[in-house]
Amino acid sequence: MSVLARIENVGSAHSPLTKLVVDSIRDKIVTGEYAGGERLVEATLSTELGVSRMPVREALRVLAAEGIVTIEPRRGATVTVYTPEQIQELVEVRATLEALNAKLAAKRHDPEQIRKLEQVLAAGAKLNEKTDMARLQEDNDNFHEALAQVAANETLREMVRSLRDRTAVIFAPHSHKRAKQNWKEHAAIMRAVVAGDAELAALLAARHVYSASEAIGPQQTDATTPSPAPAKAARRTGT
Repeated sequence: MSVLARIENVGSAHSPLTKLVVDSIRDKIVTGEYAGGERLVEATLSTELGVSRMPVREALRVLAAEGIVTIEPRRGATVTVYTPEQIQELVEVRATLEALNAKLAAKRHDPEQIRKLEQVLAAGAKLNEKTDMARLQEDNDNFHEALAQVAANETLREMVRSLRDRTAVIFAPHSHKRAKQNWKEHAAIMRAVVAGDAELAALLAARHVYSASEAIGPQQTDATTPSPAPAKAARRTGT
C-alpha cells in the first residue's frame, strides 16, 4: 500500500516527517498525478499534505537529487521533463540493469523468495485497463522489488529502484493501456527465473523495458525493442 493510502494527513504521522513527504510527493509524480513540467509549489504542497513548508522544501531537494524533480532559480520546482536523448539513455541503462537483476535472480533461485514472487505475480494478474493508476504502480513496484529480493544484490537494487522511479515519470501516462501486457511480460520473466534460465530471464527483462518505452511513441524517444544483435549484447552485459 502506498504512503498516500496509508495516511490521510502526513502531518499526523509518527514516522520521520521528511521521508513521508518525500514518499507522498514521489507517489504523486510516478503515478502521473503530477505531470511532467508541472510546478510543485511549496505552499500548495504544504496545504495538501498538512505540514509546514520546511519538510516540503527538504523533500523537493531529495527528489531533485533523485532526478524526478527539477529546481531552477526564480522558477522553483517542477516535475522533471526529459529530452528524447535523456529518455533513450534512461531506457538503455535501466534495460541493462534489469537484465542483470533478472539474471542474478535466476541464478540464485531462493525457493522462499520465488514463492513470494509468485504470490505478487498472481495478484498483479488481476490488473486491467480500468485499474486505478496508484494500484498499477504499486503492483508493478511490488513485482520488481520481489524480483530484486531474489537477486539479492542491494547495490543493484538501489540503482534499479532509482531508475524505475525516473522512468515511471515517462511511462505513467501509458500505464493503463500497457496493464495486461506488462503482466504477461512479468509472467514470462518469472517463468524463466523459476526455471533457472538466467540468459532468458535477462533477455526478457531487457525487452520488458524496451517494450514499455515503445508505448511512448517515436516523438518522445528513439528507443525500440532490441534486434537480435543488441539483445545478445544485453545478455552479455548481464554477466
